[in-house]
Amino acid sequence: MNEYFKVIRGGINSTFQDEGRKNFSHIGLPSSGVMDKRNFIIANTIINNQKEDPVLEFAYQGPSLKYFGNKRFIIITGDVNFKITKNNKKEILGKCYKTIEIDNGDIIDIISTNKSVYGYFTVNGGFKINRVWGSYSTTVRAEVGPNKGNKLLNGQNINLNKSNVIQSRSLNFVNSKIEFIRVIKGTNFQFFSDQSKRDFFSKVFVVTKLTDRMGMRLEGVKLKNLKKTNIKSEGLVKGTIQVPADGNPIILLSDHGTIGGYPKFGVVISADYDKLIQLPPGSKIKFKEILLKDAENLYKIYNMETNNILNKIEWTLKLEKFYQRKINLK
Repeated sequence: MNEYFKVIRGGINSTFQDEGRKNFSHIGLPSSGVMDKRNFIIANTIINNQKEDPVLEFAYQGPSLKYFGNKRFIIITGDVNFKITKNNKKEILGKCYKTIEIDNGDIIDIISTNKSVYGYFTVNGGFKINRVWGSYSTTVRAEVGPNKGNKLLNGQNINLNKSNVIQSRSLNFVNSKIEFIRVIKGTNFQFFSDQSKRDFFSKVFVVTKLTDRMGMRLEGVKLKNLKKTNIKSEGLVKGTIQVPADGNPIILLSDHGTIGGYPKFGVVISADYDKLIQLPPGSKIKFKEILLKDAENLYKIYNMETNNILNKIEWTLKLEKFYQRKINLK
């Protein structure tokens, strides 16, 4: 039996993503990949898929999907409101970080994120899609990736791989907030006035509506450039803070271009990126300057915390298999 989801509503910016493609920046192809890496890995681990398997990432409002096939489990991570309408019309309110069993004819309606931006959806066995340029990630602007480089479209089918056998499981996890977004100096930090440097690390900035997977535009005190507002284009990395001529910073996100010619004030550290991208428009941000060596140590701590979460899930899986063997021996 061919098992699949029928897309009733595509949602807002629902795309297939993985950790992103590597080693193609030299030809102008962005890495893309999931915005919130920790929630991506947790989703695949709980559902017992491979950690690098693709997921459906959605922003604000997710898709509505009707399932056709045998019993399976789904998982949604993030801070998300969703419900399952069973084939008998009974509605079940969903809970994030908990596997939910679905059956033929059930409808999953991902209603909205809650005071955040991105959520993640997958199913045990995973989605039957092809890698493009070595990755399952979608870059819509370039029309590169699975699903012909498009967002989910109303009426399309999403085919599924053969399901693996799992039991119901959950994780007690809360997405933490952060008081400051930590930043290291950029390559053009010296271009800006001393007052602008002080302002950036002491004043409040606001996330504007001009924010997507490519970049986050901020409003606040304008940063004064004493040298050049346009420079020779250079390579860019995720988290770079560019400052165009109007003085309002732009933070480059996962779909950012590979080169750019605006001065680079700083770079958001990798350990804070997951929390940064979950800030919806209207959110207030304060920045804190740290040294490169401190950023490296904080990223080690971030990875250690993530591994502790994954180990907790995997220990539960081992206990599950142990008790299943005991049952089979009886």
